[in-house]
Amino acid sequence: MTATAYTRVHDLAVIWMVLCWIGYGIPFLLRKRFPGATDRKRDPRSIPGIIVQSVAYVPVWAVRRPPGTPIVPLGPALDWIGPFLVFALGSISVVMVVSAVRTLGRQWSLAARLTEGHRLVTEGPYRFVRHPIYAAMGGMMLVTGIAISRAWVIPPAAALFAIGTAIRVRSEERLLREAFGEEFEAFRERVGAVLPRLR
Repeated sequence: MTATAYTRVHDLAVIWMVLCWIGYGIPFLLRKRFPGATDRKRDPRSIPGIIVQSVAYVPVWAVRRPPGTPIVPLGPALDWIGPFLVFALGSISVVMVVSAVRTLGRQWSLAARLTEGHRLVTEGPYRFVRHPIYAAMGGMMLVTGIAISRAWVIPPAAALFAIGTAIRVRSEERLLREAFGEEFEAFRERVGAVLPRLR
């Protein structure tokens, strides 16, 4: 791949990243409002996790590499891997979050909570991971890093994101365990938290 061809592909990958962020946000903005979804129980301990996850995005947006350059120079034959990952992982992340928000319906919320009539959701993307929205969030962080940031930024940002995600998962699953007991434990044994389990 020539330098000019790579620059074009990279520019398309950056545009795709932006479009994926728009696609990621749309399901939350256009989410159907459900009147009367009364909270049964909330866990404010998830809020620090939300903050830590949000902070993890800052370095991948703030630390930029020169436009049109690969995140790791691998040579003309392999430099296309980065843009390919942006196209693939961005697409998967958007599909996952759209499907997860639609599957959750009235049960979706920013902070950990149970609503009246809450049920344990195990269909849609929840067949593969227990927290597909967090998986998609992590995917979009990686997409952003690969598209515009420097390679050294991604590991600490990913570590910070993992800490925030662990806090939120622990908080949410505490509520689910209390509400659904053995049904939740069986689901937890069967399905990975943010990455599918290989069987």
